[in-house]
Amino acid sequence: MRTAGISGLGIALPEQRVDNTEIAARLGVSSEWIERRTGIRERRYAAPGQRVSDLATSAGRIALQSAGLDAAQLDMVLVATLAADDITPGTAPIVADELGARGAAAIDVGAACTGAIAALALAAASVQAGHASHVLVIGAEILTRFIDVEDRRTAPLFGDGAGAIVVSAGAPGRLGPFVLGSDGSRAHAIRATRARGVLEMDGHETFLRAVEHLSSCTTEVLGRARMDLAEIDLFVYHQANSRILTAVAERLGLPRERVLDCIATLGNTSAASVPLALAEAVCTGQLRPGSRVLLGAVGAGLVWGATIVIWGEV
Repeated sequence: MRTAGISGLGIALPEQRVDNTEIAARLGVSSEWIERRTGIRERRYAAPGQRVSDLATSAGRIALQSAGLDAAQLDMVLVATLAADDITPGTAPIVADELGARGAAAIDVGAACTGAIAALALAAASVQAGHASHVLVIGAEILTRFIDVEDRRTAPLFGDGAGAIVVSAGAPGRLGPFVLGSDGSRAHAIRATRARGVLEMDGHETFLRAVEHLSSCTTEVLGRARMDLAEIDLFVYHQANSRILTAVAERLGLPRERVLDCIATLGNTSAASVPLALAEAVCTGQLRPGSRVLLGAVGAGLVWGATIVIWGEV
């Protein structure tokens, strides 16, 4: 069976930075209160008129350059998002066309904050089975348009952005195995109804389930890979809240420095979170060829997933 590896990365972030001061004043709290509860100091907000497909296309173009590929070589474009520009068409066909990947399969993946990992699983399976040679996976969100600006539980959390990953046959390194799961009985914990049109969250329930499932899927994917915690160089989890990352590290007995935390300047970017965090790890020199990286996420649904990446030359 062919192997699938990561051959390119790209990110796109809106220019506008919004620090805690502006949000704190509106909520009647202090900037320090927000940072203490979330770990976030600032986040990016999309400009008026900026589209999710714009961010996704920009990140995808950079990822293709990183991989040394032309868009015409792509067999598939997968876009994970909660915030598609329109009910239909999906974001992926628009992005594929903008990039010049005309004729490629183009599919939106709706798995909330776990979307990028779910898309990576689909990409890796397609490559390993011989159905595709190059797949572009993008997580892209503009969730700041769907927050209740007066809700302390959600208003300080979310930011906008996009991260892209190229998965290629025979690329250096390796991608997989994967663990994916769900529990729809907990769907009430995080939701956005058509009636209200804004994100609603039970913060306590979300915290408990996030820690539980990030920990359990970490253990499960390591079991499938026949590895243990000590063999992983870096744990790159969905950047939802620093307190969640700390709690997972404590539950698993991980040194905090091996758990990436870049939420301070990005906030929670949902499906874009894992690709953006992976790019941050590369930029800060925390990944080198041969590094073993565990990716994990939990999101609305509830849905969760994890995988292991053997890092190559990217």
